[in-house]
Amino acid sequence: MERTLPMPDGHDRNAGMQAGAAFHPVRDGRGEQAIAAPHGGARVDGAKAEDRFLVSIVVPTCGRADLLNRCLAGLTAQNFAAGDYEVIIVDDAPSDATRKVVGAWTERMADRGLEVRYLPNRGPHGPAAARNRGWQAARSPIIAFTDDDTVPTADWLRHGLAAFEKGAGVVRGRIEMPLSSTPSDYERDAKHLETAEFVTANCLARRAVLEQLGGFDERFRLAWREDSDLHFRLLDHGIAIADAPQAVVIHPVRPASWGVSMSQQKKVVFDALLYKKHPRRYRERIRATPRWDYYLIVLCLLGAPLALLLGKPALAAGAAIAWLLMTGRFCLARLRGTRKTASHVAEMVLTSAAIPPLAVYWRMVGALRFRVAFL
Repeated sequence: MERTLPMPDGHDRNAGMQAGAAFHPVRDGRGEQAIAAPHGGARVDGAKAEDRFLVSIVVPTCGRADLLNRCLAGLTAQNFAAGDYEVIIVDDAPSDATRKVVGAWTERMADRGLEVRYLPNRGPHGPAAARNRGWQAARSPIIAFTDDDTVPTADWLRHGLAAFEKGAGVVRGRIEMPLSSTPSDYERDAKHLETAEFVTANCLARRAVLEQLGGFDERFRLAWREDSDLHFRLLDHGIAIADAPQAVVIHPVRPASWGVSMSQQKKVVFDALLYKKHPRRYRERIRATPRWDYYLIVLCLLGAPLALLLGKPALAAGAAIAWLLMTGRFCLARLRGTRKTASHVAEMVLTSAAIPPLAVYWRMVGALRFRVAFL
């Protein structure tokens, strides 16, 4: 079967199946193929003889069949020849619900020649491990990553692949997170994903690059900092990263339970791992200094009752007032620009008191677990 890589300015979604626009495999010195499109398509290096597709889309999922169904609707509607890509769903918590959703799309796409595969992940678990299972099972020289809660736009894959013409090893697309005019604190915080340097919700990589780096570090068991770790290793190895601003995925903010920001503090454990692996880049690109404000708040919180026990009421009162002022300032900063419903205000008051001690606790857990001096 002859193939071409559709370019963003093309109009025929089946152009890749037309004769006269074929890729031509050329052996390189490593026994691999460099697939070139002579009519203006992008060059795909590192293809192997057993590869069946130009690109494989890998999506890790975990108990979110409804969101996955929405994502698959976007992935199967790409303006891209159906026979030139595959979709691999890696189920990190294998379930009948997810299997049924994927199975339905597999049957629906069979007549179009688009393969949608279900791959249960028996362990180890976590999004990093699930992505590794996915790209290792892929049958193409290019791997595209997104998440089960995204909605890729119709030209996402075309624009992302076109960016490899620049000789990059990795391509990063753009994320859009639509919000209401009065978001919650959680929603506003999630929107920072739009300006993140590198996120696995929208990136493509040559398989050879993933093999060179050993894929994702599976010690990152939660969806936190595993993409930053990959990004930093790409930088360390001097691997070129190209931008594809027209390769867009929509990332609606998922509904969250009341007080979700407290449970999210557990993720900071993996900041310790990222800092251990990349101390300089962490301070340059994540956080320049420790959260001294949190430590000071916790010091006052613990110091007030301790001073009272030691018979120093004035010191106890001073510590309590300092804690109240700093916590109040933190709460007001989180409320600024967000909705002012009674429920949300109450949530901000409670969680603003809880976040500093929880964050400090999980930082200590991370430092101990990964044996690193991390504040």
